[in-house]
Amino acid sequence: MAERCGIAAPVIRRLARELAAAESAACYGRLGTCVQEFGLLASWGVELINVLTGNLDRPGGVMFPSPAASIAALAKAPPFTFGRWQSRVGGQPEVRGRIPSSTMAEEMLTPGPGQVRAMILLMTNPLRSAANSVQLERAFAGLDFIVAVDFYINETTRHAHIILPTPSPVEQPNYELGLYHLSVRNVAKWSWPAVPVPAGTPQAWEVIVRLAAIFMGMGDRPLAELDDIIFERLATGALEQCAWPDLTVKEIAHALEGVRGPERAVDMLVRLGPYGDGFGRRPDGLTLDRVREAPHGIDLGPLAPRLREIINTASGLIELAPRAMTEDLARLGDRLEGDTGGTRLIGRRDLRASNSFMHNLPALVKGPERCTLQISPDDATALGLTDGGLARITSRVGSLVAPVEVTADLMPGVVSLPHGWGHDVEEARLTVAKMHAGVNTNMLTDDQAYDTATGTAVLFGTPVTIERGQVLHSDIRGVRS
Repeated sequence: MAERCGIAAPVIRRLARELAAAESAACYGRLGTCVQEFGLLASWGVELINVLTGNLDRPGGVMFPSPAASIAALAKAPPFTFGRWQSRVGGQPEVRGRIPSSTMAEEMLTPGPGQVRAMILLMTNPLRSAANSVQLERAFAGLDFIVAVDFYINETTRHAHIILPTPSPVEQPNYELGLYHLSVRNVAKWSWPAVPVPAGTPQAWEVIVRLAAIFMGMGDRPLAELDDIIFERLATGALEQCAWPDLTVKEIAHALEGVRGPERAVDMLVRLGPYGDGFGRRPDGLTLDRVREAPHGIDLGPLAPRLREIINTASGLIELAPRAMTEDLARLGDRLEGDTGGTRLIGRRDLRASNSFMHNLPALVKGPERCTLQISPDDATALGLTDGGLARITSRVGSLVAPVEVTADLMPGVVSLPHGWGHDVEEARLTVAKMHAGVNTNMLTDDQAYDTATGTAVLFGTPVTIERGQVLHSDIRGVRS
C-alpha cells in the first residue's frame, strides 16, 4: 500500500510492529473512514487491529464508558443486523430502521406509493449537509408540507411552512445523555441555563411532545398527561433491565412526582444506573439532585473492562469475520486493480466550524477564512494554482469555484473542502454566516455514490477535476473576493 498512501513500506511495517508490541494502544477512525466507498471495510480494519493486538476493552486501549444514565437502559437492544428492508426507490438497505441521507431527494421526487411529501426538521440543515444539494433543493421546494423545530431560518428551514422556535442551548438546562456514552472517563454533570428564557417560550421537549401527540392522534390531550404517557413507557422499558426486581413503575412515578420532561427521565436513569440509589435501595447512590449539587460535575472514575455486558452479536461473541465484510473484499480487490488515479475530494472539520449553525456565531468565525480548497504543493504547481487564488472544482453532479489554500497536509491527488458552508441564500436569515458565505461542497458530492456493502452514503472521496478558477455569474455569491 506504500505507493497508494504515500508512506514508505518500512515505515508501515515499523508502525505495525510498534503498535502490536506496545503496552497499550488504540486505533481510532470516524467520518474519514466511514463515509467513503469502502467505509465498512475500513471500519472493520480499525476494529480488527484493536482486537488482534489485544487492545480491546483494556486500560490504555479501546474501552466502553459506564454512563450514569444509560440510553441502553430504556430498552434491551436486539442483536445488531441490517438490510431487513430496502429504500423504496434506490433499494438501499436499512440500518437500525434508517436509510441513507442520499436517498432523501429521490424519495421525494419519485412518484408512487410511499412517496415522501412532507418533512419534519429537528434543528438540522440537510441542504448543506447531504449529497447533491442542488437536487435536494428542488426536492424540498416541492414538498406539500414542512415543519421545522428550530430557532434559525437557514438554507433548509426557509422552505418550512411552519417554524416552531425553541429556546437556544444557553437558555435550557442540559445533561449530556448521549456524549457520556462516548467519553474517555466516567463523569456526570448538570448544566443550568446561562440566561433566562423569555416568558411564555415553550421548552424544546414540550414542542416535540406536542408534535408526537398530533401523530398519535392525541393532540387534544393536556401536556402533563402526554408527558406521563411517555414517561410510563420509558419506565416500563427501563424496569425490564433493572437491578432491583421489586421496583415498580408506580413507585418510580411517585418518587418523581412533580418533575416533568427530560429531567424526570434523566433522574430515573441516574437512579437506576450503575451508580444510582435505586430509589432508596442504595442510600449513598447517585440521584440527579446530587449531580446538580456539583457545579463542576462528578468524577465517576476511569473506564473499566465491560465488553461482556454490552456485546450484542447474535452469538454473544466477537465475530471477527462477518459475511458482510468478507464478501466485500473482492470488490476492494477489483477497485485496487482498476484504479486509474485522478483527483478525489474529501471533507474536513474545523473545531470552530464543524456544523453549519456554528458559522452564525461571531466568536467562532473570527480568524482566517476556513472555507478553502486545500491542495498539495505538487498538485497546485501542476495545475497552475496559487495560494489565495481561485480553483474550479467539477464533479458528476456540479461545479463551483473556491479560494485555494496550498498545504503540505494533503497528499497529491487529494483535495479538501469543509462541509456546511454556502450561506449565500437570500431568504436565509443568518447575518453573520452570510458575511463568511463560503461555498457548498455538497453541490459536488454524488447522491448515487454508496458503499455498496452497507448502503452508506459516500460523502468523501468524490472524483473531481480541478482547473484554474474562472468566476461565472452563478458563482459570484459563493466566493469571497
